[in-house]
Amino acid sequence: MLLNGTGEVIDDHEYPATTEELIETCGEHRLELPNGTETVEEVLGRLESETFESPEDARFAVYSAVSDKAVGRVGYSDRDPTPLGSPYAPDAMSF
Repeated sequence: MLLNGTGEVIDDHEYPATTEELIETCGEHRLELPNGTETVEEVLGRLESETFESPEDARFAVYSAVSDKAVGRVGYSDRDPTPLGSPYAPDAMSF
């Protein structure tokens, strides 16, 4: 994910800051995601209103609220086997 200057705007904002204040300040900034883009307003709009104590808190909120456009392959993991019954399991093959 590329913040495209949003990180600097978040860093320069005065804290503590509310979700609404950050949307007003940097809501127009676009985040470049692997499968498209989203504005900070769209991302933070998914969250309940809260007060961020630091730029790091605000960045983590943005990172945690992006949509599945930020995921390369939804449901993919190269670390664990796919659980039985998962909708992301590959089709069964008969040999």
